[in-house]
Amino acid sequence: MFDAAAESRRSGEAAEADEAASHKLLDDYFAWGGNFIDTADVYSAGKSEEIIGRWLKTHPDEMKQAVIATKGRFTMGPGPNDIGLSRKHLNQALNASLRRLDIEHVDLYQMHAWDALTPIEESMRGLEDLVRAGKVIYPAVSNWSAWQTQRAVDLQERNNWARLQVTQPMYSLVKRQAEVEILPMAEANGIGVIPYSPAGAGLLSGKYFGNATGRLRSNKMYEARYGEPWMHEIAAKFVAFCRGRGLHPVGAAVAWVATHPAITAPIIGARNIDQLQASLDSVKIEMSPALRAEITALSRTPPPATDRSEEQRK
Repeated sequence: MFDAAAESRRSGEAAEADEAASHKLLDDYFAWGGNFIDTADVYSAGKSEEIIGRWLKTHPDEMKQAVIATKGRFTMGPGPNDIGLSRKHLNQALNASLRRLDIEHVDLYQMHAWDALTPIEESMRGLEDLVRAGKVIYPAVSNWSAWQTQRAVDLQERNNWARLQVTQPMYSLVKRQAEVEILPMAEANGIGVIPYSPAGAGLLSGKYFGNATGRLRSNKMYEARYGEPWMHEIAAKFVAFCRGRGLHPVGAAVAWVATHPAITAPIIGARNIDQLQASLDSVKIEMSPALRAEITALSRTPPPATDRSEEQRK
């Protein structure tokens, strides 16, 4: 699964992969056999969707096989209705995404984050309206907690609405909170899980041990997300472990995420061909239970949902 125009992020932030580079990455990704493209309206203020849309237009055969996923929730304009998960904004946001992508529907539409100001009943009915209008095939969420997702599923089942098919949490060796409740909830409900940042936004690649530049040092959001000293300590141990085993750290990080039983497939991102290849090569790594256990032991196990850590199995 590929986060196309992948290093483009929130509104106002310039894309780190330009259009030509992004199109080349998509060419190589589809030539390899990939077909899932993940984006969002807020990535580079819509430019990511536009870049993908122009690529799809010139690749009709690939477009037939492509599974297109996008998201809506965050600010896309100055008005009070240009943000959130209200029925109004969801409808406006998806229509704008479809125009930028130049397609009639998306395969997967994800509510990008929880909206505490909008009743969940309204949000889920708004998503159902989009499914019934034929603009969304599968409803989904991203960055939602387990209890939020379960509430959504319960509402859908109660009202006989189209059911959530996918959740997209953050998950990596240094971000394992999803293991506590999100992954068990998804397994119990038969919901697919497509986590993002399996290599910890590049932290697990080892490139930040020197003076390399990147978003972990230039982007305040990523600095805060991966700024804890213990995360860098785990990354150092992980990279040393991989080098000792002859493994590429990025490939091993992606393979570790992919082999959790609740994971459907991790979403990979890249700014260049070398980064893309390192992630794609993860499928060549034989992540045996023993190897996965060794890598897991390098990290911190999050406490259980009940916080009764003394009862955890050793």
